[in-house]
Amino acid sequence: MSLRGTREVRDNCQLFRLTGLLDAFSEPTFSKVLSSKIEEGPKNIILDLSQIDFVDSSGLGALVQLAKKSQTAEGTLQIVTNARVTQTVKLVRLEKFLALQTTVDAALENIKSP
Repeated sequence: MSLRGTREVRDNCQLFRLTGLLDAFSEPTFSKVLSSKIEEGPKNIILDLSQIDFVDSSGLGALVQLAKKSQTAEGTLQIVTNARVTQTVKLVRLEKFLALQTTVDAALENIKSP
């Protein structure tokens, strides 16, 4: 199964809810689409990866690039995870760099406070 998702634009953020696999196969399209959406705005991004089945090194690289791109655009990237995604991120010690959240509501709260 490849990567699928929906996009919801709110006042000050974009919420992407993704399912499937964030891997070497899906990463190029994922990176291209999300990069263009950051440029469109709003600059604050919430990635809901709570329904993702698998993230590989290509997916992690894409998340790091996305975090850098959103910071450059003066926005934020919040990542809602599940146990599998959190474990993968911690395995490569990126949990301090990537803003991991347990729920979409927690991510929204982090964005509201400037």
